[in-house]
Formats: sequence, C-alpha cells, structure tokens
Amino acid sequence: MARTTFPVEVLTPEGEIFNDQVEMIATKTVEGSIGILANHQPLLAMLDPAELRLYRSEGDVVRLAQGEGYLQVAGDGGVLILVQDAIAPEQLDSSDLSEKLRAAEEAYARAEEHSEEQRLAARNKRRWEAFQRIAGGS
Repeated sequence: MARTTFPVEVLTPEGEIFNDQVEMIATKTVEGSIGILANHQPLLAMLDPAELRLYRSEGDVVRLAQGEGYLQVAGDGGVLILVQDAIAPEQLDSSDLSEKLRAAEEAYARAEEHSEEQRLAARNKRRWEAFQRIAGGS
C-alpha cells in the first residue's frame, strides 16, 4: 500500500547527502526512536547517533549512519535533517571505527570530571559505538 510522500533533505557540514521524496523516516532522537510520515505536525528534535532510515517505498530504503544533529518538520510538511555525519553503512570501516572508539575511551578516561573535554569524549564514544553497530549490521 503506497503512502503519501514528502520532501526530505539531509545536510552535513560537507554538503547535501540526500534530497528526495520519501514515504517515511525512522531515526533516534535524544528522547527515543521516532518515525515520521507525511503530514506530521511541525517538530524540532535533537538527534542522537543512530541509523537513519529513509523509506522511498517499502522496498527502497536508504540507510545512513547519522551523527548528532537536528531534525525539523516544517509547517509545509518538508523535513530537514542537519547532522554532523551521514555515512552509508557500506562506507564504514570497522577497524577505523574501533581505533576511533579506543581513542575516545582514552580521552574520556584522561579528562577531568565534568569538563568540556570529557563531554566531547563521551559524545564521540557514543557516535563510534553507534557506527560500529551499524557497520556490523545490527
């Protein structure tokens, strides 16, 4: 059964990653998992590192490893996703992610308690853990 489509744009600091019509979006906000369909109420949400799934149709799904960022559902029904990273799972390198995770864990352990350095290391640790899960297909 076809659903109504709506425009979605995914942007990173490097530029546009996706710009097309979709039937549904599934991702994770800081409050939990969320699904967006056409005619969703306007919304602004902070995004956590997770798998972003953009359903062009039931059988055509674009999967991306999403970093931290924001999701906006505009009053006209369009969706804008601004994220630090948006990487296709097949482009993720497990050994590189393991090294980045190890470095983030070391930075966290070295950082002064409740410091900005510790907060950034914790954020990076969450990102690389999520990306590893996505790279592993889980």
